Amino acid sequence: MLEKLIDDFKLQPPHAVLLALEPLRAISDYVAGIVGPAEALPRGDGHPVIVFPGLALSGAATADLRVRLQQLGYELYDWEQGVNNWPDADFDEWLQRLGAHLQRIHARHGRSVSLIGWSLGGIYARELAKKYPKLVRQVITLATPFTDTGDSTHAGWILTLLNGAAYAVDEALLKRLSVDPPVPSASIYSQTDGVVAWQGCQGKETRCHRNIEVNRVSHMGMVHHPDVLRVVADLLVEPC
Repeated sequence: MLEKLIDDFKLQPPHAVLLALEPLRAISDYVAGIVGPAEALPRGDGHPVIVFPGLALSGAATADLRVRLQQLGYELYDWEQGVNNWPDADFDEWLQRLGAHLQRIHARHGRSVSLIGWSLGGIYARELAKKYPKLVRQVITLATPFTDTGDSTHAGWILTLLNGAAYAVDEALLKRLSVDPPVPSASIYSQTDGVVAWQGCQGKETRCHRNIEVNRVSHMGMVHHPDVLRVVADLLVEPC
């Protein structure tokens, strides 16, 4: 009986209909982003921000978000690692490579850096904040499944295709990824996400961590939708 209850509570990938509708909904979210928020967004204080793209995507996919945030007064940076195909080295060696980029930007501005990560990119942002907490102002993740199980997304087959072998993340790494960073963090998620289980994008609500839902936003449209931009702008302007 106990095993059955545990199985019932396991995260499941989003319904196939949501996955099938992702491309059309992403286009709709993109168009909504062109129209933009109905009201003016708060101006930033000029601190640096790094944006990490999602799986199988490069900085080109986050360019619109970076431009919009730059227009609000922030210093925006791409992650500068090309297409995000999951680490091509040991995970901690990979973080050191990303950390060198973070350290250069921190040294250039002499200010802590906000990290924004979309989907898989949010995993890197959270882990960098754990490794270099003194350099990070805050972490904002967009549809990042950091508390999921390895089989609760539709992204596994993409990783398998990209890497040419069966994709698996061991339990130790999954447990590590679920630990929140010691800096202010927020997870933005949508219950209509067609790629990852929205429940896996939620952490425990604490003084340092918030879960923020945006309604009717697709996974691929997260970096374009005006409601997401509004939330991100409000978070970046908060004193940390």
